Amino acid sequence: MASPAASEVYIIDASDRYHAVKALWHEVGLPSLDGKDVAVKANFNSDDPFPATTHPDTLEGILGQVRDAGARTIRLGERSGMGETRAVLKNRGAVGIAARMGAEVVALDDLPPEGWEAVPPDGLHWERGFLIARLFREADAVVQTCCLKTHRFGGHVSLSLKNQVGAVAKRNPENGYNYMAELHASPHQRRMIAEINQFFPCDITIMDATEGFSSGGPEKGGLIAPNVILASTDRVALDAAGIALLRSYGSTPEVMRGRIFAMDLIARAAELGIGVRSAQDLRLVALDQESKDLAFDMRRILDETA
Repeated sequence: MASPAASEVYIIDASDRYHAVKALWHEVGLPSLDGKDVAVKANFNSDDPFPATTHPDTLEGILGQVRDAGARTIRLGERSGMGETRAVLKNRGAVGIAARMGAEVVALDDLPPEGWEAVPPDGLHWERGFLIARLFREADAVVQTCCLKTHRFGGHVSLSLKNQVGAVAKRNPENGYNYMAELHASPHQRRMIAEINQFFPCDITIMDATEGFSSGGPEKGGLIAPNVILASTDRVALDAAGIALLRSYGSTPEVMRGRIFAMDLIARAAELGIGVRSAQDLRLVALDQESKDLAFDMRRILDETA
C-alpha cells in the first residue's frame, strides 16, 4: 500500500455529537455506500462507560449516517478484551442502538473457524501470524470509531490503530494458541499493533475526544475533556493528531517523550504505508471557531516534534 502524499484530519466542536458526526462525515467525502455491505468497528473493550468505550450517542450518530447513506447491510463487529463480548455490548447499549438503526451485532468470539482469515507471520513481529475477522476483510466498506486514551499495558496509546486489536482472534479456535498472550508479552507489542492495520481496511475513522484518558487506560484513567471529535481516512495521521492532543493536556512519559513519528506504533504503521510518513504530511482542518485554538496547539506540538 503506497503512503499518501498528504492527509487531512478534521476537528469539530462536540457540544452536539449528532451535528459533529454528520458534519465530519460529509466533510471527509466518502465514496457512496449505496447498496454496499458495511462493517463497523467501535470500541467496546470493557464494560465501562465512555471514554473507556464508545459513547452511545456517537455510535447512534455513525450508524445513522451509514444507514442514511444507503448501505444494504450494516454489521457491528467486536471482540472485548476485558469482558464477555455479548454482555459488554448489551450493557453498554450497543445492542439496542444497533437494533434501532437496523444493524446486526456480531460477537467475534462466536465466529466459527471459517469466520477468520489467517495472516502468515512473514515480515511481521507476530511469531505465528494471527487470525483476523473476515467480517472486516470482506466488507464493501469499513467504518471505525475510537476513543482518546492512553494504554498502561504496553500499547502506550489506544486510538485508531490500537482499536483493530479487537478484530483479531484471542485464540486460534483449532489449536487454542493465544494470540493476545503473545501480543501483551512481546517487547514488539506496539509494532505488532501497527501490523494488524495492514490487513484491516478502513474507509473512515471517527475519534470521539469529547473526553479522554491522559493517563492509565484503557478502561480507567486520568480524565480530560477536549470536547472535540476528529475524523480522517488516514489512521496514522489521526493517531498522530490524537497523540498531539494528549500532549497538549500533559500525559504519560511514554506519550510525551520524543518525536511523534518516531514512536514505535506510528513509525511502524508509516513504514508499512498505512498512512502519512511525517508530521509535515498531516493537515489539521478545524471546522468551527471553537476548535481552531486547539487545532493550533496540536499543530505546534506536531511541528515541534517533526
